[in-house]
Amino acid sequence: MTRTTEMPTAKTPPDLVEFLVAAVCVLTLVLTAIFLCAAPLSGQIAGGRDFVVYWATGQQLAQHGNPYDLAAMTRIERAAGLPTVFPIGFMRNPPWGLPLVLPLGFLGLRVATLLWSLLLLACLGSSVRMLWVLHGRPDNYLHWLGLSFAPALVCLVAGQTALFALLGLVLFLRLHSTHPFLAGASLWLCALKPHLFLPFGLVLLAWFVVSKSYKILAGAALAIAASCAAAYCIDPAAWQQYAQMMRTSGIEKEFIPCLSIVLRLWIDPQATWLQYLPVSLACIWAMAYFWTRRRTWDWMKDGSLLMLVSLLLAPYCWLFDQVLAIPALLYGVYATRSRALFVVLALASVVLEVEAAYGFKLFSPLHLWTAPAWLAWYLVARATPPKPAADSSASQ
Repeated sequence: MTRTTEMPTAKTPPDLVEFLVAAVCVLTLVLTAIFLCAAPLSGQIAGGRDFVVYWATGQQLAQHGNPYDLAAMTRIERAAGLPTVFPIGFMRNPPWGLPLVLPLGFLGLRVATLLWSLLLLACLGSSVRMLWVLHGRPDNYLHWLGLSFAPALVCLVAGQTALFALLGLVLFLRLHSTHPFLAGASLWLCALKPHLFLPFGLVLLAWFVVSKSYKILAGAALAIAASCAAAYCIDPAAWQQYAQMMRTSGIEKEFIPCLSIVLRLWIDPQATWLQYLPVSLACIWAMAYFWTRRRTWDWMKDGSLLMLVSLLLAPYCWLFDQVLAIPALLYGVYATRSRALFVVLALASVVLEVEAAYGFKLFSPLHLWTAPAWLAWYLVARATPPKPAADSSASQ
């Protein structure tokens, strides 16, 4: 009778692969952070960044001006270094987001850029750390993929607000069962980009009723009401000005690489309603999906698929908006424990990061694959059983 033991090298390849992927993730995150901090300090403000729009909006608000005035925004944004090849931008978040950018109106462009970049980095780091805690603080490097996820890095460089929405989503996941009122208040951050949460939000309302989670509903309602009141104090005509800007800004003529826009352009470019057909169908599916699981609904598990579908079929969704896929993708990574799938996801992110390094355009149709890819990867990860734990017992 002999006793055999598992060879020490049996566990080395998966751990080595995980470590190497994490090392690449850390490197890309560090390089992005260095760029974000060094650019404003050296005076090289990225004038094409969306942040310039937020800064210009804050400048107008601080001077009690109309943040949607074309002439004023043109003057401020061009003076800030926005290249002439870029059209003048406006803050398209609903007016309840205006209090978020008001402080930028009291800061110079260079200081504001640095502080905004650090704030976005903090949102990303805090979100991924909370997800790591929610998954039981696993002793591995898998969470680094979330920190270096390509849409997150694009969001950082662009200075976009999608990372605030990510923080709101993760705070809700973290707090909804322990601090319901605060969980509801955190949904205000998600409301900065409401078009990305339409099926998710519909299910959320149904869940409020089914689970009687009225404290969460109260927290969300109070936060949005307070921000609307603050926006009214800052600019009493904000909603009328916003509505006028949305009617005249020509957003319907922009090409955004997402399925809803492509569907409209393919069938009838003038039929704007077609852009909302996919998300309408997604809302019907979402209610059916929720209703069959209403008694055992788990926002981390069931909400992951819901969020990915919401992103895929949103009326419009930029690449940087896909940072909202991070909770679902990390859930899939931890659920499957498959190193092969982990590497596939990392490689897909690296492809986008390489494109970013070579100055890819956000409106390129080549990025139509990203949102479907995250959903497909998640479905495969959930369908793939976890790797069996290494059998360390002795065999006789």
